[in-house]
Amino acid sequence: MSDLHHLVREPKVKLDKNPVLILLHGYGSNEEDLFSFATELPETYYVISVRAPHSLEPYGHAWYSLYFDRGQNKFSDNAQAIESRDKVVAFIDQLPGKYAVDMSDITLIGFSQGSILSYAIALSYPSKIKRVIAMSGYLNEEILVENYKSNDFSGLKMFVSHGSVDQTVPVDWARKATPILESLKIEHVYKEYPVGHGVAPQNFYDLLKWLEQN
Repeated sequence: MSDLHHLVREPKVKLDKNPVLILLHGYGSNEEDLFSFATELPETYYVISVRAPHSLEPYGHAWYSLYFDRGQNKFSDNAQAIESRDKVVAFIDQLPGKYAVDMSDITLIGFSQGSILSYAIALSYPSKIKRVIAMSGYLNEEILVENYKSNDFSGLKMFVSHGSVDQTVPVDWARKATPILESLKIEHVYKEYPVGHGVAPQNFYDLLKWLEQN
């Protein structure tokens, strides 16, 4: 397997090959964060929660570094983000060697930085991903493969959600994804909830319903 540490909840309903939900946590968190709601996710899925490769002090992990200038403007290390994007893709490619997974039915569930990475993986390599649930993040075109717009997105669907009073990732950043997804003709749902940088109970209910329907 890839060098990415991960937690697994095996499906309760075993098929010849089971669909997969891959959880990608936010900056400063770890693989246990999103895994805490694994018991609520559909029983036919493998639920695999992956730890980001970069350690932070004093604790937590990140998919890529964030830097602040003197004006407190925040910058992403896009080179590290691209590296993490491709590490997760390699991790996905190696899954059949360890688990009885259906490689044609992979869903990414990302929160914050994990959501940004989920966009990057799915838009760069849409043949590998069937669905994306992108929570509290934004679409960063600078970490996508070149000429990504020429990809075939016909098999890809997205559920995008954001807190309308998010002070960590401004909701305006999240809204910019909609025109891009529309231009790529990607079937998607966009929802906002009256919360900050987190997942509202209604958000969780809505994403489960969307997953069931799609």
